[in-house]
Amino acid sequence: MRSVSNKRFQKGINLEIYTRSEMKAMPRNKADGKEVDKFTTYIIATKELSLGVVKVVSFLVIFVAGVILGLAASAHVTRYITSSHNDLFFQSQNFLGRKSFVNPTYLQHSMTDDGLFWMASMVPKKDAYPYNRVPKVAFMFLTRGPLPLRPLWEKFFHGHEGLFSIYVHALPGYESHVSNMSAFYGRQIPSQDVQWGSVTMLDGERRLLANALLDFSNERFVLLSESCIPIYDFTTVYKYLIGSPHSFVESNDDPSRYGRGRYSLFMYPYIKLPQWRKGSQWFEMNRALALHIISDSEYYSIFSKYCTPTCYPDEHYLPTYINMFHGGMNENRTLTWVDWSKRSPHPATYGRYDITEGFIQSLRNNGTDCSYNSKRTSVCYLFARKFAPDALEPLLNISSTVMKF
Repeated sequence: MRSVSNKRFQKGINLEIYTRSEMKAMPRNKADGKEVDKFTTYIIATKELSLGVVKVVSFLVIFVAGVILGLAASAHVTRYITSSHNDLFFQSQNFLGRKSFVNPTYLQHSMTDDGLFWMASMVPKKDAYPYNRVPKVAFMFLTRGPLPLRPLWEKFFHGHEGLFSIYVHALPGYESHVSNMSAFYGRQIPSQDVQWGSVTMLDGERRLLANALLDFSNERFVLLSESCIPIYDFTTVYKYLIGSPHSFVESNDDPSRYGRGRYSLFMYPYIKLPQWRKGSQWFEMNRALALHIISDSEYYSIFSKYCTPTCYPDEHYLPTYINMFHGGMNENRTLTWVDWSKRSPHPATYGRYDITEGFIQSLRNNGTDCSYNSKRTSVCYLFARKFAPDALEPLLNISSTVMKF
C-alpha cells in the first residue's frame, strides 16, 4: 500500500510540474498572444536593423578607403605630371606658357640623352612665331671644369643681354662658384663624362646643342672650349652670325692618313670613302642644321661603333654627315682660329708673354679672305684658341683697344 501511495504522489508532482511549465509557455489570453507576437517581431526587426547597420558601416568603410586610395593615387599622378613637366620644361615654368620655350632660366633636368634629343627635335610646323622673336646666339662651352678666361667673356657679353644664351658642359659633379651677377651664373647643364678622342666628346657636343635648342629664341650655336677667346666685339660677332643663312663647319677631303686613313671599311655601304671628311671640332651652325644633328641616330651609331682610336669622332662625324646630306647649308669653314703648325696631336697654346696687340691684330686680319654670303671678306675668324689661364690679364688689358669691348 505504501508503494502505491508513493507512486500516486510522485505522479501528482510530475503532473503539477508539467502543468506549470505549460502555463508559462502558453499565453493566458489573446492579449498575451499579441504581446508575444510583438516581442518576436521586435527581436526579428532588431536583428535586421543590426545587419543593416553593419552593411552600412561596411559600405562606409569601403567608400572611405576608396576615397583615401583615390586621393593618394591622384597625388602621385599629380607629382608625376609635375615632375615630368619640370624635367621637360624646367622648374617654375608654365607648360603652355611662352616662358617654357623662350629664355628658360632653369637649365637643370633629369632627362636622359634620348629624352633630351627627342624633346629638342620638336619643331613647330607654323613658320610665324606668336610673339616678337629676337634671335639669340647660343655660346656653348665644352669644358672639363673651370673657365679661367671667364672674365674676358663677361666683358664681351656685358650690355648685350637678350641677344645671347650661355651653356656650360663640365664634368659631372663640378660646381662653378660664380656671382649671381655673372652671365655664367646658373648656366651649367646636366652633363656626363667626356674623354678626349672618344665618342663621348661628340656626346657632349650634341648634349649642348640639344639643351640650347630647347630655347626657341636661339638661332645660332657656337661651340667653344675653356681656352677660346673672342677676337671681335659682340656686336660684330652677332651681326656676322645672324646675318648669314649658312653654317660654318669645316669639312675637307684629306687624302692623308689623318683623313681618309681613318676611314673604316665597316662603315660601307652607309658611308663610302669618297664621302669621308675631316674638319675642326669647333663649329658654328644655324638652328635648322642643329636640329638635323641631334635628330640623327643612324650615322651617329655608325661612328660610335666604328670610329675608334685612332679615328676621332669629333673631327669626322659632323664634316662627313653634313657633306653627305646638308652641304648646301654649310660655308665649309670654321670661325675659330687654331695654330696647327706644330707637329702635335694638340694645337699650340699661347700664354702671357705671347699676348700683344700685334698678335691679336694678326688673328683679326691674317691676310687671307673667305666666302661670306657668296662674297669675299677678310673677316674669316671670330674666335681663337688655345689660350692659357695666365693670358687672361694681358687680354683684358688690350680688349678695349684691339677687340673693341
